[in-house]
Amino acid sequence: MYVAVKGGEAAIENAHRLLAHVRRGDLGVIDLSVAQIGEQLALLVARVMTEGSCYDPELAALAIKQARGDVVEAVFLVRACRTTLQRFGYAEPFDTGAMRAKRRVSAIFKDVPGGQVLGPTFDYTHRLLDFTLAAGLPPPPPAEAAARPDETVPRVMPLLGEEALIEPNPPERPGATVPDLTREPVAFPAERALRLQALARGDEGFVLAIGYSTQRGFGRTHPFAGEIRYGDVMLEFMPEELGFLVPLGRMSLTECEMVNQFAGGGRAPQFTRGYGLAFGQSERKAMAMALVDRSLRAAEFGEETGAPAQDGEFVLSHCDSLQATGFVEHLKLPHYVDFQAELGLLRKLRAESADASEGKDVGEMS
Repeated sequence: MYVAVKGGEAAIENAHRLLAHVRRGDLGVIDLSVAQIGEQLALLVARVMTEGSCYDPELAALAIKQARGDVVEAVFLVRACRTTLQRFGYAEPFDTGAMRAKRRVSAIFKDVPGGQVLGPTFDYTHRLLDFTLAAGLPPPPPAEAAARPDETVPRVMPLLGEEALIEPNPPERPGATVPDLTREPVAFPAERALRLQALARGDEGFVLAIGYSTQRGFGRTHPFAGEIRYGDVMLEFMPEELGFLVPLGRMSLTECEMVNQFAGGGRAPQFTRGYGLAFGQSERKAMAMALVDRSLRAAEFGEETGAPAQDGEFVLSHCDSLQATGFVEHLKLPHYVDFQAELGLLRKLRAESADASEGKDVGEMS
């Protein structure tokens, strides 16, 4: 039972005013602009867009500022805003193979068509604090080799597909209805398209932990990073009244294709796939998503199940940060009546226990 608190409007208003004051901080420090967040905290912006299921860097940056850097709160703000936006249709499926790659690496082949494009990454940095950042010094100019224009690079996975060494991608189904998690609740068992949507919106920390569990033996998948690519793709929309495609602009994405252990089952052994896709430069999320995607396909390949990462209902029911935080943080709300009922019951049980003990002692004495 939840109790409506009356007479607290003034206190709540004061809490809002105090929050605004604390959010701004010391007035002697320059205010953090939305543009600064968008440009300099791009990885955080990408995470909020991905989990908020809304590609809008400026909106995500504003949410981060309003939430004082709380990722879950920022995701909540983005999703809440998203529900108020008019829905006018679905964009056309895009080919990530046509991505203008800013970064593309493969861990399974050293030499790949188009070459390894390291791009902007922490992978090769020393984890030492850089105090020149605190001094506000400008960054060094990029080397000439790093100043290469964005370009389209061939995919890596077809190299395995040419010899049928990896399972083929699912066949295209023109006109098929794709489930939309933002409009329909998840029903179990969930098909792969719905699972991928839920994992993309899922909390990065949770998805990462579940993916990590598969590497530690809880649903072994023996993964290899077949290809990780980050870059821009063109988003297109076909208005019914026009009948031809209209480009809406480019969006940044990170895609991960994971190569996993063999599958046989009466067929010629082949590698299997795991897939991840996220907004912006979100490599950790895309990789973790690909690991969990493959684990959730265990039954499809006739593998033994039992690990948390192989339980679709467990993973999808707990990966969403807003559902999780809502259930946990509601404990801060008034539960006075509930607690008084529990308290009264406990006192009664203790009294009955004491009476029973006293009666037992009297019986033993007599």
